[in-house]
Amino acid sequence: MRLQWDDYFLKMAETACLRSTCLKSQYGAVLARDNTIISTGYNGAASGVRSCMEIGKCIQERLQIDSGKKDETCHSVHAEANAIVRASYDRMKDASLYIFGMQDGKPKSSGPCFSCWKLIFNAGIGKVIYLDEQGKKRIINVNVVDRSRILSYVPSEA
Repeated sequence: MRLQWDDYFLKMAETACLRSTCLKSQYGAVLARDNTIISTGYNGAASGVRSCMEIGKCIQERLQIDSGKKDETCHSVHAEANAIVRASYDRMKDASLYIFGMQDGKPKSSGPCFSCWKLIFNAGIGKVIYLDEQGKKRIINVNVVDRSRILSYVPSEA
């Protein structure tokens, strides 16, 4: 069986997530245009910073911070962000971004976070493909999506 292009690049993103240095969740991203890979990325510590894997413990767990909260305490850069910073703007224009996530060795929903959506918009990426909570492939056409709805983040009451 020959994979369709979207499935092929999702598999490549799955492979990229195996490079992750995050102890909680592993994510991989592939940027492609015209069926050619432009860039890849995985979640891991910023350049020159020791990763949680090297330290042997998750910084957020050590500080007892719930996942998805106080991202400024986490040393990891998201897979999408790493793929974007390694590609030129001219090549990203209307490219497709494929994201794959895993936790405890099982696929995990891999839609972009609020901060990554802003990067995606500014990078000129045309399409985002990822798996939702049920493992179903989601394809978002960034050129027609309601950006204000995606960026209408309202913090929960503490």
